[in-house]
Amino acid sequence: MGTWELIADERARLVEALAGLRDDQWAAPSLCAGWSTKDTFAHVVSTAEMTPPKFFLGLAGSGFSFSRLMARNVATVGADPVPRLLERLGDRVHARNAPPGPTGSWLVEIVAHGEDIAHPTGTAIAHSEEALVTAADVAKGTQPLLGAKRRVTGLRLIAEDVDWTTGDGPEVRGPLRVLLLAMVGRPPVLDELRGDGVALLRARS
Repeated sequence: MGTWELIADERARLVEALAGLRDDQWAAPSLCAGWSTKDTFAHVVSTAEMTPPKFFLGLAGSGFSFSRLMARNVATVGADPVPRLLERLGDRVHARNAPPGPTGSWLVEIVAHGEDIAHPTGTAIAHSEEALVTAADVAKGTQPLLGAKRRVTGLRLIAEDVDWTTGDGPEVRGPLRVLLLAMVGRPPVLDELRGDGVALLRARS
């Protein structure tokens, strides 16, 4: 599949996986510091509905602060009830608009943010292996926003559930979805990984 097809597939899988969450699960803290699971999902919806002109107008209106823009978008979109948010993302499954940035970054976002919600709520998302591998390949070299390149430099990451490895050095082993979360800076998942490189990865998170 092409990257946009993988994004569409992951959006559909996310909507299906989250449709049965209870109200208390939607109020639980996500793996994104300071955001509930509903906040994180509102961010996913906001990204799927974003266009470059809308992004730049919003950024200017937020004093050119990216974090302030994200917070405003989460508050605005998150005012909708969960069923409506699920419907909104369902409507955007095949949309190909996005904020400025490489297409691969939106695949990383939908996979990682999906797990930001799924992990603390004990929810399983049926990711495709192709989406996980592609997202991990994109994430490992991403530095300015995600900081993944700095975290994994000098380490060898080895997925134990699919055929994927990267880097050289002390090993870090685990499921690929957990390795991806570790790469993008989610410290709570580090206890699920093993290998001599985990301590260094923890120090960089």
